[in-house]
Amino acid sequence: MAGYFRTAILLAGLTALFIGIGWVLGGRQGMVIAFLMACGTNLWAWWNSDRVVLSMHNAQPITPSEAPRLFALVDQLARRAGLPMPALYVIHEDQPNAFATGRNPENAAVAVNTGLLDLMSEEEVAGVVAHELAHIKHRDTLIMTVTATLAGAIGMLAQFGFLFGGRSEDGRRNPFGPIGALLLVVVGPIAAMLVQMAISRSREYEADRLGAEISGDPRGLAGGLAKLERYKQGIVNPTAEAHPASAHMFIVNPLSGLRLDSLFTTHPPTEERIRRLLAMAPPAPQGRGPWGGNVVSPWGAGRRNPWG
Repeated sequence: MAGYFRTAILLAGLTALFIGIGWVLGGRQGMVIAFLMACGTNLWAWWNSDRVVLSMHNAQPITPSEAPRLFALVDQLARRAGLPMPALYVIHEDQPNAFATGRNPENAAVAVNTGLLDLMSEEEVAGVVAHELAHIKHRDTLIMTVTATLAGAIGMLAQFGFLFGGRSEDGRRNPFGPIGALLLVVVGPIAAMLVQMAISRSREYEADRLGAEISGDPRGLAGGLAKLERYKQGIVNPTAEAHPASAHMFIVNPLSGLRLDSLFTTHPPTEERIRRLLAMAPPAPQGRGPWGGNVVSPWGAGRRNPWG
């Protein structure tokens, strides 16, 4: 409940920042317009975000006949989480990663990179998928989409107000003058980004905790996170680099950090996430995991995943 309360406060602050910028730039009329813009952008994000992000990353739907073992694994995890079976998508990227999207559990999807399926054991795949199901159960997919949309709209509103002078409804310029408008253009989006980062980090820790409970073994998710962090180094995800606004959706930050991405990461440190998971772990089982078999590739011993 503390995590939900903190998220609600941060979202309220982000909305207040949006409306406040509208007031500074346009007085009461600007505040009303900003509020209507916030409602409109959130409604659009709620209805369309899943289709947009899946299309952005060239995610392709997969069927049970194409990946029966993966489907069986996800179905078992969804049942343990008390969720309907999500739609499954694959992204043909060498960098291992995954994300969930959708406006609610009944319209959710989980997308996994082929790099993740190539490199991970069944326990680790289960841990990563369980983390994404935790996001769906907590409705983080909607929360983070709304957060990203609001943050982007704040940047757009600040730039719009600067370019057009920020006059209020009675024709007066904003009370802070041109220097204040310039500061608003710089500080407003940075403040929005910091709030977005705080919300995202809080939701990742919560999804790790619940994901470990769903999968039945925190070590699987901890091992998956370690591999994701290790293998993403040196493997560039061109689509994520072209669309950095979607980076917060992935289980680990997919960006290379060659720009200033590392200064504004939306993910908590992977080492800290692993430490927390291992602190939850019971004594290690002898040779067999909670999935009824030895820890092997989910595609069978010596085989690569169905997408090669």
